[in-house]
Amino acid sequence: MRNDREMMEIILKTAKEDERIRAAYMNGSRTNPNAPKDIFQDYDIVFVVSETASFLKVRTWLRVFGNLIMMQEPDKNDFDRGIDINFNKSYGFLMLFTDGNRIDLRIQVKEEMLKLYGNDKLTVPLLDKDQILPPISPPSDIDYRVQEPTEGEFNSYTNDFLWCLQNVAKGIWRKELPYAKGMFEYATRDSLVKMVNWWIGIDHDFQVSTGKLGKYFQDFLPEPYWKLYIKTYCNGDYSNMWDSLFISCELFRILGEEVARRFNFTYPIDDHRNMIRYLEHIRNLPSDANEIY
Repeated sequence: MRNDREMMEIILKTAKEDERIRAAYMNGSRTNPNAPKDIFQDYDIVFVVSETASFLKVRTWLRVFGNLIMMQEPDKNDFDRGIDINFNKSYGFLMLFTDGNRIDLRIQVKEEMLKLYGNDKLTVPLLDKDQILPPISPPSDIDYRVQEPTEGEFNSYTNDFLWCLQNVAKGIWRKELPYAKGMFEYATRDSLVKMVNWWIGIDHDFQVSTGKLGKYFQDFLPEPYWKLYIKTYCNGDYSNMWDSLFISCELFRILGEEVARRFNFTYPIDDHRNMIRYLEHIRNLPSDANEIY
């Protein structure tokens, strides 16, 4: 596997030698001093180019980066789905190579760069042939750190969590596995993740990032809470789904009450208890029941 130095040499050499490329910069986890380093970190690179058409017409210039396992072109995929995409402004190549390295490379014209450059505070300039890259501050993950909740956000996410539980329960009772799993993972878990983030934020004075989708939760949660969080993931067994649902409720309540105390909010304990009773009732409801109550 090519190391960091070798990969950056290839990227910079390509940018320097190709006259169509006028500047280059990098963003993503490799620019974040607080992000853990490992072998799976990709290279998020942007080339500022004089035009995009020639890069798209002849693709042989991409071979210099290595032998591909696979490449994705997200802009093409969006276009094929009917989304209006202007390839003349910007275009992306996501490349996974046979040595395990990955480069997410985007080409963009100067006008597009001037709209976007520096919006992501994890941005580092690599090359600037014409002095077109605006000055920016050193990279910082401040925009990715957990933010304090407003009372409205706390109330909204708490209400969403408790309300959506009945949809999960309905799906389990009906034995509609895709629906039950989907309602939990794409609706209920979103609120649970928010609450975990807020609790971690309090514990670390809102100076940390928990990573995309909470990938660093294990690093920040006390072991008892982490063990509970693990159990919120269930398999396709309906009994296991019920167990994980009640564990999710318990963890949400514990964290939610602590967050509420910290900010002087009110955790809706009556709604919580009512919903737990409802879930217990549905779990014990016979499969041939003709009415809920």
